[in-house]
Amino acid sequence: MAKPGSTGTKDESVKDLFDRIGKEVYDKVKEEAKERSKGELEGKLSFASILGELNYTDDPCELIKDKGDELLGTNSNRYPCANRSPVRFSDENRSQCTHNRIKDSKRDDEKGACAPFRRLSVCDYNLEKMGTKKRKARHNLLAEVCLAAKYEAQSLEKYRAQYEAKYGDVGFTICTALARSFADIGDIIRGKDLYLGYDDKEKNRRQQLDEKLKEIFKKIYEGLKGDAQTYYNDNDKDGNYYKLREDWWTANRSTVWKAITCDAPHDAQYFRGTCVGDGEHSTLAKKQCRCDGANIVPTYFDYVPQYLRWFEEWAED
Repeated sequence: MAKPGSTGTKDESVKDLFDRIGKEVYDKVKEEAKERSKGELEGKLSFASILGELNYTDDPCELIKDKGDELLGTNSNRYPCANRSPVRFSDENRSQCTHNRIKDSKRDDEKGACAPFRRLSVCDYNLEKMGTKKRKARHNLLAEVCLAAKYEAQSLEKYRAQYEAKYGDVGFTICTALARSFADIGDIIRGKDLYLGYDDKEKNRRQQLDEKLKEIFKKIYEGLKGDAQTYYNDNDKDGNYYKLREDWWTANRSTVWKAITCDAPHDAQYFRGTCVGDGEHSTLAKKQCRCDGANIVPTYFDYVPQYLRWFEEWAED
């Protein structure tokens, strides 16, 4: 764990190392993605039409606060945490390492990843219920992802006191938990998530979600023009649009981070200085896990392979 206020480049833990490497990856891909997409992938919440009308703000916190009930739908049938275990950190589901629950794992192979407790019940049910209209697809998808992120954070916040008491990590634990779920949401959107599900019912839901995302990214692709459409062509012929999904996430991650930190405690800080410059000149995200006065996402876990993040999370737990 990095010491509060630490801004040096020396890695004080594996967590620091992963986050630093993630930043190096992000710094490389962000400009390339921006050049490729020509701004055609960046979503605007004010353009999202899932409410049947244009919205007045691009701030996810304001939008969800004002339009939350409408976003959730009749009887909250699109509540992001629906059909998820109400207990997020339980030993009852410790066996999420078996080959049939983790993508690319093999039977009797002890080298596979283990999904941590937090990942088992990520609040993304509304994504399973998304519409797939071509019109405003990139904007509508952003609104849905922000809604999921906001409620995921609310679910994790319930455990903040418990974990701060356990680790003596006051002020940092909630930002780390949010960063980990933020990265997992990013993997879900990009089609890189390793967790297949606990049982056949959940596996079927997760498969349906991935098919829904494929359909949405196909709609986004069909709205592209010129070189962008050529580059993002579905070369694997399975409708995955992996390159498109990767760059959509890069273009919109800052808005999703705003959503997942909407209700973060005022004094919540990220564990590592990442807000300005690099190395010794970096500063901590000291308020609500955000960089003060700058549109910078302080975490780079979403550019670290998921299985490595999970190993580190298990080691810390």
